[in-house]
Amino acid sequence: MDDLKISKKKPSYPIGNKLHDYLQEYNRNIRLPIFYDDLLRFQGSVVVYDKNDEDTLWVRVYFNEFEREEIDLALKRVYSILISDGNENIFKYLNVDAIDFCTFGNSKPFRVKIRNILNDNYTYFYVKKADASRVYGLEFEHMLSPYNLNFLVYKDTLIEEHIAGIPGDEFIKNILPKCTHSEKSQIAKEFVKFNERCMIRLLGDMRSYNYVIVPTHDFDHVVYKIRAIDFDQQCYEGKLNIYRPQFFKENITMVDLVREKIQKESIQQYKIEERSIVARRMISYHDRIGELLECMQEDTLSTPEHIAQLKEEIYNYTLDVEFRRSNTMGDIMKNALDFVKRNYQGVNMKNFF
Repeated sequence: MDDLKISKKKPSYPIGNKLHDYLQEYNRNIRLPIFYDDLLRFQGSVVVYDKNDEDTLWVRVYFNEFEREEIDLALKRVYSILISDGNENIFKYLNVDAIDFCTFGNSKPFRVKIRNILNDNYTYFYVKKADASRVYGLEFEHMLSPYNLNFLVYKDTLIEEHIAGIPGDEFIKNILPKCTHSEKSQIAKEFVKFNERCMIRLLGDMRSYNYVIVPTHDFDHVVYKIRAIDFDQQCYEGKLNIYRPQFFKENITMVDLVREKIQKESIQQYKIEERSIVARRMISYHDRIGELLECMQEDTLSTPEHIAQLKEEIYNYTLDVEFRRSNTMGDIMKNALDFVKRNYQGVNMKNFF
């Protein structure tokens, strides 16, 4: 399989006024007590290794004693705003166990570990530089996928809750070989649906380390779901195949699993199922998605070359002339969602006659 080339340094696009107003309307834009740049003032770091003593590409940062207390208090406030109602009464039960920094990828996030000192339960959240592409990606994931997402934006800072699951690359390497025949069939089905969902909402670069596998125990078996965890490549690249996880070499094991376990007729069935689910979510979130697309149509989220390439490739894939009339990535996204919804409603109307 030829590897797809991703733009190594995708530019960060600012939050425009219209998107800012949208985020404020839906309580995503809340004044925060700390900014991304504040955390960049760390004094030093140490490498974080996993349980097998392999480098995780994260470093644990530390601050001077005069700043640490102030930063810890601000991060506890962020946690309370993100997870709860902003009440300060819980602060005495919280401890900031670690602040990690990752230089890998575009977003260069900080990962904050918050622990409840009464019972040692802990959770994570991320502090990132706000990027319009990522914000659009998070919002579309919240509305069009089966999963709700919690995040906050304030000026140039983005706060994201942690998405729990087993990293796709780790799952493929260590857990998938031990799965039963029925579990592998179910995982193959989920990958087909995940692949379709990413293409519909133009979420790119879903290599195995950019999604997680979430196992859920249900009576006498385990159900596996696939969730995206990186939304940086929302509507940026020009190649249509970059929005289809099946074309990344890191996912070749999953592609082979689909070939082995799923017949062509079933693949088509699962694609239709996923399109129908997305279409129903679009209808449920009709006004909100409409507002978000209006913001997106006025925003700059990619280069003219990428826009020209993508609209032509999607036209060749769908033969829908509306794509050729697109001028922005927002236009392409609107036409893609309209195409899915129109076909879903057309099929459903035929069923009544």
